Amino acid sequence: MTADVKNASGHVGPEGAGLTASVAGLAGRSRPGWRALARVVRLHAASRRVPGAAAVIIGCGVALRIALIGHWDAYGALQLPLVVESLAAATIAITTASPLGEAERVAGRWLPALRLATTLALTALAVLALSLAGYGAHLSGGTLGVLRNVAGVTGLGLLCAVLLGGGLAWTGPTGYLIAGVYGLYTQWHPPAITTPWLWPARPTHDLGAALCAGMVFIVGLALVTMRGAWDRVREPG
Repeated sequence: MTADVKNASGHVGPEGAGLTASVAGLAGRSRPGWRALARVVRLHAASRRVPGAAAVIIGCGVALRIALIGHWDAYGALQLPLVVESLAAATIAITTASPLGEAERVAGRWLPALRLATTLALTALAVLALSLAGYGAHLSGGTLGVLRNVAGVTGLGLLCAVLLGGGLAWTGPTGYLIAGVYGLYTQWHPPAITTPWLWPARPTHDLGAALCAGMVFIVGLALVTMRGAWDRVREPG
């Protein structure tokens, strides 16, 4: 049995229809049963391909751990975590893509909570996986750097999901990765870029950079929670 909710033609499949029906059923109950709620959570996770995203994020942690075994110069040691953090952030942002379009938006009040919980859970997993990857090794920026960068770059991905659609949410983290790498480059080749909006190029304890990254994440999270990704799905017929 596949977890896909659309068939090859782009139409909503049985599991997608099941999610819409289940959430609609919950919307009509003041106190939904645990089984019904668990079914909705499971179907929502399947429709967003959350298990696959979690596997990719854990894989990022494993890859970072293996890479940290090698010997890196100062420039490479700063770039390496940012590349992996951006990949994890792009993975999180892509999971916002809705395979049901407007049919899901009108299904019930539980969707914002599901979107919020999914995004927070994957973001927490990314921070945990990448932080553990650096345990006992020299991880540039440490856990605070991972938290700041993952949160901020994920926020950019969430904003792109709202504006461009979940399928293009990866463009924000990818574009920002290029800007971040350039910002790090200027630290060795002046004039250095010091704006806090390019937080990967700022020291870990830079308060302004942390506030900028946190602000982007909060705004992106709030918008994707309330509005969802900007996705359209062709309806049968």
